[in-house]
Parts: sequence; C-alpha cells; structure tokens
Amino acid sequence: MPDYKEMYFQLAAKVANAVDILVEAQQQGEYDYSKEESPVILLKNTRPEEKGSD
Repeated sequence: MPDYKEMYFQLAAKVANAVDILVEAQQQGEYDYSKEESPVILLKNTRPEEKGSD
C-alpha cells in the first residue's frame, strides 16, 4: 500500500521549493527593472494653437 503521508510531504516540499524559485525570480526581475534607466518621453502639442481666440 502506498504511503500517502510520505507522498504528501514530498509534494509539499517540492511545492515549497517551486514557490521559493518563483519568489527569487520575481525579486530578481524587480531588481533588474529598478536598475534599468528609464527612457525620457517628451510630449509635444500636436494641435496648432488657435490665434485670436481671446
């Protein structure tokens, strides 16, 4: 008969390891993103200004 308790604990350990890997990957991604230089975006007025609207 299979030892379900042992199988359960093995599964729980593997799931915990997977969660640790995912958390570490997320943290590394956040660190890399925060160290990346942000591009400068300039917004220009594309509508011509109306003259004589005063």
